[in-house]
Amino acid sequence: MTNAPPPQSTRARVLIPFGIVTLIWGSTWLVIRDQLGVVPPSWSVSYRFLVAGVALFAWAAIRREPGRLDARGYGFAAALGLAQFVLNFNFVYRAEQFITSGLVAVVFALLLIPNSLFGRIFLGQRLGRQLVVGSAVAMAGVALLFLHEVRSDPHGPAMALTGIGLTLCAILSASSANVMQGTQIARRYPMLRTTAIAMLMGGAFDAAWAWFTVGPPVMEWRIGYVAGILYLGLAASALAFPLYFGVIRIIGPAKAAYSSVIVPVIAMALSTMFEGYRWSMLAAGGAALAAVGLVIALTARRPNR
Repeated sequence: MTNAPPPQSTRARVLIPFGIVTLIWGSTWLVIRDQLGVVPPSWSVSYRFLVAGVALFAWAAIRREPGRLDARGYGFAAALGLAQFVLNFNFVYRAEQFITSGLVAVVFALLLIPNSLFGRIFLGQRLGRQLVVGSAVAMAGVALLFLHEVRSDPHGPAMALTGIGLTLCAILSASSANVMQGTQIARRYPMLRTTAIAMLMGGAFDAAWAWFTVGPPVMEWRIGYVAGILYLGLAASALAFPLYFGVIRIIGPAKAAYSSVIVPVIAMALSTMFEGYRWSMLAAGGAALAAVGLVIALTARRPNR
């Protein structure tokens, strides 16, 4: 009797990029927080994705990725750029003006829910029992983390609700882009070039919006700010998004969204190291449940039936 093949989600081509993306995005919340201040958020978002788009376009050219975009492909890239690189991140950067980066990261873990629902509605992906159980366990952990962060947030309920509302808008935008990557239209076009064009278009949209709303470009030549733009543009965008979109195409948006479940744990661990974050029993229990749910869901067989 032969052993059953391992589930798709345990293969190296999923676990390795999944791990890289999760580690990188777990660190971005601290960096984004440092970006707030002198430069308006819209300009910071624009700089990030213009850098990312140029870098990824150059990499696609070096690799001589086959395939070109037609008019429909450019339309797809524009829609992807608007949802992922304009709406999503403008909402996220503004949310961090109202609530802590840890709370934004925790709320963003709810991405799992719309990704699962949209994947079912638009992609016809049914959720297996093990995936549902893992999701329930992980979301219970996220709820504990959420409760801890709300209790400890110094800004008060009004600002917290505003920040949470902005984060929920970001989640819906990101989820729309995630599901787009699981469609047959996305598979018709080269990923690197399509993503690079989406980033450049998104950066251009961001710049136009920034100029219209807050005026001409503003730049802070502080080493930390410039280094943050490069890190967010190159590592967290040009590297991480193609890896993440590739995972979505293999296992679907529902399971790929588990990166957003484990990211808050990493964000809080980094906050412990660099911001003096103190773990409570509630937060530790939530982190443990999130990790257990992640393991349960990612070892499910036939994840995107």
